[in-house]
Amino acid sequence: MSDFQEIRGWLENFPFLTKEDYDFFEPFLTLKKIGAQEVVFAEGQVCREMAFVNSGAFRLYYLADGKEINSHFFLENEFMADFNSFLQEKPSRYFLQALEPSEIVTFDSQLLQNAYDSSKNWERFGRLMAEYSYKITVDRVESFLFMDGKERYLKLLESRPHIFERVPLYHIASYLGMERESLSRIRKKITQERRM
Repeated sequence: MSDFQEIRGWLENFPFLTKEDYDFFEPFLTLKKIGAQEVVFAEGQVCREMAFVNSGAFRLYYLADGKEINSHFFLENEFMADFNSFLQEKPSRYFLQALEPSEIVTFDSQLLQNAYDSSKNWERFGRLMAEYSYKITVDRVESFLFMDGKERYLKLLESRPHIFERVPLYHIASYLGMERESLSRIRKKITQERRM
């Protein structure tokens, strides 16, 4: 099996990408093994590569007054990067860390630009990825503007239930904007309500 079977299979979700489009892309992909707790890039570094997660789990976080605040989690079959740093080639405000032994496929911004130049299909793909990234950002901001902690928890449970099997609870609590004890109380209360 090709090392790039997973990304190729995922890209088949975009039927407008042809075999020729993919064949142009594959020679420039790099397979990387990432150890648990390994930092892929750190605050102050430029995120020079986008990655597709073959296997594993990652968290994107930043520091606020010395405290780690989780901003996003990436699992299998997802693209990950600090998109702002990647696209603008400016220092990141984030850290990207593996939560478990992981395998990723990476490519740099130059390959993406070359792909855009080579095919309107890759341009369309890039636009869809940018729209997806924007939607994630807006959803995250609005969850803090218009939802309380319980509502944010329930939304995450509904949209990404598998997160709870892969990511430690204290990291999820940070992502939801609360302390671990508060999240535990919410979970306990919801469990009790569902039993009634």
